Amino acid sequence: MAATLKLLKPLEYRVFCSPFAYSATQSVAYWNVGSCTWHRGQDPSEHSGLCQPAKKVGNIRSTSSSRRILTTSSALPSVEFSRASASKASTLKPGSPRAKQIDEEDVEVFDSFEDPRVFLQLRPEYQRHSYNRSEPCPSLSVSEGKLILHKVTVYQDNLQPQIIADYFCKLSSMPAEQHPVLLSSANFAVLCQLSVKNIQLFDIPDLINILKAFVILGIPHSHSMLDVYETRFCHKVWDMGLDQLLLVADLWRCLGRRVPRFFKIFFSYLNLHWKDLSLSQLIHLIYIIGESRQAPQDLMQKLESLILKYIDFITSEEAGTICLGFFKSSSSLSEFVVRKIGDLACADMQHLSSYALVNILKMFRFTHVDHVNFMKQFGQVAPQRIPSLGVQGVMHLTLACSALRILDEGVMNAVAASLPPRVAYCRSKDIAKFLWSFGTLNYKPPNAEEFYSSLINEIHRKMPEFNRYPEHLLTCLLGLAFSEYFPIELINFALSPGFIRLAQERTKFELTKELYTLDGSVGIECPDYRGNRLSSHLQQEGSEILWNSARKDMNSKPEFLEALFLLETMLGGPQYIKHHMILPHTRSSDLEVQLDVNMKPLPFNREATPTEDIAKLRLKHVGVSLTDDLMNQLLKGKSRGHSQGQIESKTGQQPMELEKKAAIPLGASLYNVAERLRAMETAGLCPPACKQAPQVKLAIQLTNKNQYCYGSRDLLGLHNMKRRQLNRLGYRVVELSHWEWLPLLKRTRLEKLAFLHEKVFTSAL
Repeated sequence: MAATLKLLKPLEYRVFCSPFAYSATQSVAYWNVGSCTWHRGQDPSEHSGLCQPAKKVGNIRSTSSSRRILTTSSALPSVEFSRASASKASTLKPGSPRAKQIDEEDVEVFDSFEDPRVFLQLRPEYQRHSYNRSEPCPSLSVSEGKLILHKVTVYQDNLQPQIIADYFCKLSSMPAEQHPVLLSSANFAVLCQLSVKNIQLFDIPDLINILKAFVILGIPHSHSMLDVYETRFCHKVWDMGLDQLLLVADLWRCLGRRVPRFFKIFFSYLNLHWKDLSLSQLIHLIYIIGESRQAPQDLMQKLESLILKYIDFITSEEAGTICLGFFKSSSSLSEFVVRKIGDLACADMQHLSSYALVNILKMFRFTHVDHVNFMKQFGQVAPQRIPSLGVQGVMHLTLACSALRILDEGVMNAVAASLPPRVAYCRSKDIAKFLWSFGTLNYKPPNAEEFYSSLINEIHRKMPEFNRYPEHLLTCLLGLAFSEYFPIELINFALSPGFIRLAQERTKFELTKELYTLDGSVGIECPDYRGNRLSSHLQQEGSEILWNSARKDMNSKPEFLEALFLLETMLGGPQYIKHHMILPHTRSSDLEVQLDVNMKPLPFNREATPTEDIAKLRLKHVGVSLTDDLMNQLLKGKSRGHSQGQIESKTGQQPMELEKKAAIPLGASLYNVAERLRAMETAGLCPPACKQAPQVKLAIQLTNKNQYCYGSRDLLGLHNMKRRQLNRLGYRVVELSHWEWLPLLKRTRLEKLAFLHEKVFTSAL
């Protein structure tokens, strides 16, 4: 078949492709591989909606694979791979010159392709459905390779599909250093063209062997020829067995190419055949799903049931693969399964690889499952392993500790000690997660000054990278703020209009809350700061977002609603207490109470009493008659229910109304009781001007366990920062801790009121 080739030198990297296979009868007008384009004798309107550019997906094994460009020779119909790109492709294989130059003892060397595949060496069954690079194959000499390429040119019109497939297999067995030469050969381009022309005539084993040859030769993952092969494999899914399907999926992984159409059909197949998966097939499938970053959730639930079926036969290394696959595909495992995996790891953690350990911790972090025995053993083995782990591995360990709220000083000290000498290996993401983790756990290591100064200096050096990922800079600054570090230059830059605009345009995250938290913290803790600040519009927006979230959260908690009601009862009504965010940027609300010089509550919450009620109070005094019976009941501490019945019969008022207007602090003297009731009678009559300034301002906080480090009473960074800032503004923090208040909910009303009275009035002294 004649072919006309055009030599193009594209100004930018573009891939135009047709994802449809060609039959032997289709004529190719020309195959422009300079821009990876086929033009063929097919109705251009057919399938036009599906003819899309291939995605630019970075090859996980190469830093520059996305720039591999195919060119052509003007002499013969050929595919000439860029020699530089092909050379880079050859360095991806073990044993290549560049690979040999890597120092094996350098802990920062991490092969993101090879390391996750260690599990494939654990069982011989994996060899049936995975690609093994180290598998020995017969070697083909250079002269034999040239002879094959010559035959391709001479007999191209008469080559049978099986011969074409066999030629690919033989050529892929040439020495690795000859692969760049082969890929730049015009005759090899003809062979590729013939394979596309005859693709519908290949049987399944031939297709798999050709795909395997592509892997060995390092065909660029962006080559549009692979679109044709993906389409053909899509058509063959229902004709293949599980071993073949897994092998094909593994080969696409080895090519570094995403094949969403193939996986969509593959997952449909699995929904019918998932019960047929063997243990090795299950583990390998979960790995492939994780690397492809996609899977339907109903399928993942089915796979989880298979994990339980095989749980007694799964090794700890395979458990790490399971965790990584589910984590990368954003699929959660049930708490029961996660605990089973934790038990499996605990059985022999000393011999568990660091890679598997990190992966299991990722799943603990993702599911927020607390496995006490696992974390205890982790605290024993991690400090010794951290110096030999790469920075990214150390980051994941540290981030897991902060996400699980587990403060292990031995682990954190080992992290802090190992980081400064190799901080240059940190990405912007790593720096952000380290600072966030230490700040969240509210922990400063013994070498705090060296630790923080090295990371802050690295932020300055990596500012171009932070400009690409603005969310990482804000994470850094918030983590530093938790730990009372405020680098002025970085804060001024982060709050500048240009960076705020960049943060809103370049990231998929909503960063208004982060900006607002940083701005509010700087305003309180850096009084001399004169740099950029957040605009009033963004401050208002951030305040509304956080208040709506906090109010909804607190109003859904029965323990908070009861505390609020009882405090209103004890203090004299809703005008003596206010539920709001004293410091909106700290993301949680408080109950504010103000006391005068005599330690008596002030009715400062004007919003609590409707305007019409205030008008009525001005026209008519509403009070309670202090009879002897009433005073005796108060002084004897009678139950509220009995007292209310007496009061209601004497005054004709409803209990709730009296509760709001005449509630009395427990333990108050007779004089104070009478004085409080007289004050109630004139409530609303005194204009704002005559109100006295508060002597004490209380911020009452109902805390929960998630505000503390796991199993301790040490506040986490954000909540510790909030208390620090409240104190700077003159507030006294009154804590209704969960370990005190929650057990009291089952006690009597009188006991709860006594507890609240002591908390409020004792803390004010």
